[in-house]
Amino acid sequence: MTVAPRRWLARLAATAGLLVTVVALLIAPATPASAHAVLQSSSPAASSVVPSGPAEVVLTFSESVRKVPGKIRVIAPDGSRADRGEPSFDDAAVTIPVDPAGERGTYLVSFRVISADSHPVSGAFTYSVGAPSTPPVDSGDDSRANPVVGNAVKVARFLGYAGLVLLVGPALVLAALWPRRLPRRGPARLAWTGLGVVAVATLADLWLQVPYTAGGGIFEVTGEGFGSVFGSAFGAAHLVRLGLLAAAAFLLRPLLTRPSGRTDAIILAVLGGAALLTWPLAGHPAASPAPAVSVVVDAVHLGSMAVWLGGLLMLAGFLLRQADERELGAILPIWSRWAALAVSALLLAGTVQALIEVATFDALVNTTYGRLLLAKIGLFALVIAVAAYSRQLVRRRTAAQRPVPVRRAVLVELVVTVVVLGLSATLVQTTPARTAVAESSGTQAGLFSTTLSSPLFSLQVELDPAERGNNSMHLYAYGKDDNQPLPVVEWRATAALPSAGIEPIEVPLLPLTDNHAYGDVSLPAAGDWQLKITARTSDIDQATVTATVPIR
Repeated sequence: MTVAPRRWLARLAATAGLLVTVVALLIAPATPASAHAVLQSSSPAASSVVPSGPAEVVLTFSESVRKVPGKIRVIAPDGSRADRGEPSFDDAAVTIPVDPAGERGTYLVSFRVISADSHPVSGAFTYSVGAPSTPPVDSGDDSRANPVVGNAVKVARFLGYAGLVLLVGPALVLAALWPRRLPRRGPARLAWTGLGVVAVATLADLWLQVPYTAGGGIFEVTGEGFGSVFGSAFGAAHLVRLGLLAAAAFLLRPLLTRPSGRTDAIILAVLGGAALLTWPLAGHPAASPAPAVSVVVDAVHLGSMAVWLGGLLMLAGFLLRQADERELGAILPIWSRWAALAVSALLLAGTVQALIEVATFDALVNTTYGRLLLAKIGLFALVIAVAAYSRQLVRRRTAAQRPVPVRRAVLVELVVTVVVLGLSATLVQTTPARTAVAESSGTQAGLFSTTLSSPLFSLQVELDPAERGNNSMHLYAYGKDDNQPLPVVEWRATAALPSAGIEPIEVPLLPLTDNHAYGDVSLPAAGDWQLKITARTSDIDQATVTATVPIR
């Protein structure tokens, strides 16, 4: 077969792959914008006491969520399952059928769902029927986050970025800057390695997403779990990426072995641009407040990073070692302009990303996401300084005669930028700053609940809303051995804030039942308040317990 028919065959195969990708995109499930959904309310409310058992428990999240098979449970006071049948999902609301004829006492609701940005959201709360009791334990809950899986996901993300760099750098330089006299075998091997690494990382992402969302070990996967992943936007984006990689492979071979035609380069660029979009479509950007902007900006950010770092890799590994003075004199000025354009795109895209994902200065400095972003900005500033030094060498026309300083500067850029890629891989697995702030603000003020023990009794203490100002206090006493309601003859309670010099404040308590007392107390300042509660159960038996309550 001649060269021309081979090229047309490669173009036909690439076009077919692109068409398959477009079809996959069209049939991919549409997902409304959201990110790291937060449980906003429930019915019955968390820590509430209802007179009779409900027929259903309703969870309402801040955004739309998807099901993780078998990971939503309602546990009765005796430890048995109180939920009946499968929960139903309606956008942000999850309805769990419950046996209304269950026993009196405290019920545990545990849940694990998937937010629109593909990350799992889990939690638990209790409610009581009739009167509180010792909360049950969900002994069947095996959905705890596995640290091995979490770290493996970050490694897979990093390998995907690294493979993209190894692929883009050689392809770009061989297409536009590579001297004809130099052999292409080394860069070609690097590009094929990059293609393979991206493919393996994509497959690893798909595999790991099953235990990551469902909980469990790295090999604890099921067919139902895979079906859930493949049916999600995350799975569709990764399958599309694999199709685009397969299509690009047909056009990559002639490009890596000899100078390619303009048509092949354009098709390859289109495939590459479409593949870049699959990264943000499977993560935070697709679930941001402005998804269209975030997806495009993140793709530009990732593509600019791949061009810059991939070009640096080609300079350090091949061109500065193999090209002669005349060739370097022609290549370096062109690369310098490319690098400046890539850096400008990185800065612009990074700024827009930060404004969307962080939004406030408080979120920037007080969240893990914000602090990681600050570290990334600091390292990026260092890389910019080194790149500026390299650009000055090129402008002075000394780099071609003395490439050693440029080579050293490029190596520094490479090392620091690899660290930046590692931070990026961690960032995509971290709760966005805007969501973390919303979560923390939602949990700072709310019900405080704890169980205290003494030799005579077990005491459940609830303080609502656990913030400055007026608070309601509920006290429930139970037998130490049988966990049955324990009658209390007399209640006494005080609240003090030693750090602010506030002496103990007497809390007037009103007995509502034999074992339940209620009182109102005004807490004028924020801090760690010390509660001291005394319960007398007979003429001679009494005990005192203490608790530290954080008031915001």
